[in-house]
Parts: sequence; C-alpha cells; structure tokens
Amino acid sequence: MPPETTLPFVSIILPCRNESPYVAGPIETALNGDYPQDRLEVIAVDGRSTDGTRARLEALAERDPRVRVLDNPERVTPTALNRGIAAARGDVILRMDAHSAYPPSYVRDCVEALQRHNADNVGGRWIIQPLERDLPARAAEVVLTHPLGVGGATYRHGAATPREVDTVPYGCYPRDLFDRIGGFDPHLRRGQDMAFNQRLRRAGGRIVFDPRIVCYYHPRTRLGGFAARAVENGYWAVYPLRFGVTACGPRHLAPGAFVLLLIASLWVPPLAAAGVAWLATVLSLAAHSAWSHRDPGLAFAVPVYFALLHLGYGVGTLAGLLAVIWRPAAWRALAVAFRWR
Repeated sequence: MPPETTLPFVSIILPCRNESPYVAGPIETALNGDYPQDRLEVIAVDGRSTDGTRARLEALAERDPRVRVLDNPERVTPTALNRGIAAARGDVILRMDAHSAYPPSYVRDCVEALQRHNADNVGGRWIIQPLERDLPARAAEVVLTHPLGVGGATYRHGAATPREVDTVPYGCYPRDLFDRIGGFDPHLRRGQDMAFNQRLRRAGGRIVFDPRIVCYYHPRTRLGGFAARAVENGYWAVYPLRFGVTACGPRHLAPGAFVLLLIASLWVPPLAAAGVAWLATVLSLAAHSAWSHRDPGLAFAVPVYFALLHLGYGVGTLAGLLAVIWRPAAWRALAVAFRWR
C-alpha cells in the first residue's frame, strides 16, 4: 500500500431513496473509518425520498463538508450513479448501498485491492445479515444463504483467494474507466451493475473478487417485502433484453420454467412430479435447518420463504418476458403503476 500522502482520493457514491433508518450508517462508517479523512468524499444521491431520508442527509452534510447531497428526480439507481460520478472529484469511484453495513476498513480494503490486482472493478464477500432476529428473519437468512435460494455466485459464498469473476457487489472502480466505456444504462432500474460489468469485460477490463473485502446486506424479511423483492428481481433479470442487454443466465430462468411446469401440470398431471420433487427437497432442507440451528420454527417457515422466493421470482421472470415480447397499452400502464419501467 502506498504512503498515506499518495493514496488516491476516493469518491463514495451512495444512491438512495426512502432509506431513513439506514442511510446514516454507511456514511458515518466511511467518514470515521481508517482511510485518511482528507482523501475521501461522500456523494449521496437522493431520489426524492418521502420518509425523512433527505433531511438526515442534509444534516450529515451540514456537520461534515465531505458529504454532498444531490437530487435524483428520475428516482432510479442508474441515473443516481451517473449523477454522482459526474460530480465526483476522486480518482477512485466506490459505490456503497444504504441497505448495507461495512467494516471501518472497507474503503481502504477496496482501494488496496484495486491497486494490488490492477483491476477495473473489485469487490468482495456479500454477507446476508438481517437486522431482526425473529423467526421470519431467521428463515429469510437461511433461504438467502443457501445455493438453492441464491445460486453459487462467488461473492455470495466466498473464496479463499482472489479471482477474476463476472460481477461483484457494488463495486470500486478507477475514475477514468467511466470516461472510457461510459456510465450505467439509465433504462435499467435493476441489474444496471451486471450490464455495466458485461460492457467492462467486453472492453477488456478485469473484475476481481478479493476475500479481504466484506460487506453486510440487510434484506427485507417481512413476507410482503420479501415476496415483492423476489418478483422484482425476476422481472429485471429478463426485462433488460428489451434494450439488447443480457443480464441473466440459465439459473435465472429456472424459476420461470418451474412456474410454467406447475401451470402445465393442471392439464398434464405427470408434470406435477417437478412440484413434488421441489417440495420434498425444500422440506428436507427446512428439517435440516431446524435441526442444525436448534430452531423448530424453521421447519415451517423455511418452506414458506423458499416458495415466496422461487414462485415470486418465476412469476416476475414470466412477466418480464411478456413485457419484452408483447407491450400493449394496458401492460405498459400496469408496468408504470408498479414502477417497473
């Protein structure tokens, strides 16, 4: 690591909307961490919040001149990122998320990894950490940390040594990368980071996972919020196809295929075997979770959360495909109503 006086200036971009309970934590951690205080700034880009987030941000900015607050009238993440990057003074752009927590060394760890690996984007382990500890939160944590729930991405399950990957959570980039390949696609309300990383790799860039980098994500664990996020994730896994962007692989399409099989089994009963196999697998995992955690409630709650995740994601995927291939006025109105465009 270079001497403190030669460390790059870091611009932390934090897009947010209606994150009042969470938004101060990441900012204060960054400002009070072990990176030199005169070598960083935080640019919070607020999407017209209505829950007091903006007031909290402005209070932070009044107390510390390193914090700036920008307005994001479009209220979507990619435009927030692009506005923040355009206003940034740093040599390094580090994205942070309001719904996450970070160790005090996070900024330094990211900058060090960026320089050590001579990479264009670095990130690390993304650990699921619900804020609540009740039964729904414990069940959501089991589902969101199991490969059957979230697949086998390196950043979810970790690795012992650094390695090149397709994507990492949030990201830390050299500033000049955006001058070379442009910013985030404003059409993509979700999945803009995956699309950007695809462009980066096509341009010959390198994305490196480094196990020394760690952040903690606070998921939505209430039934309604959990299901809504599953539907939204499924939708945005395929909807980018409308703009010629591929943000999904075969594993992202599996829940949609599963939902289609369940529907088809109403007319072709043998196809119901897929549902029976899924149920047996999920019940087995739930029983194992209940036993290993000494928590009998998980035997009942885990299957519910697996169902919300897989069926919700599958329904979202099918809706996204419909939105790509068939867009009558009625469907567009529905998409706008749910703010999915």
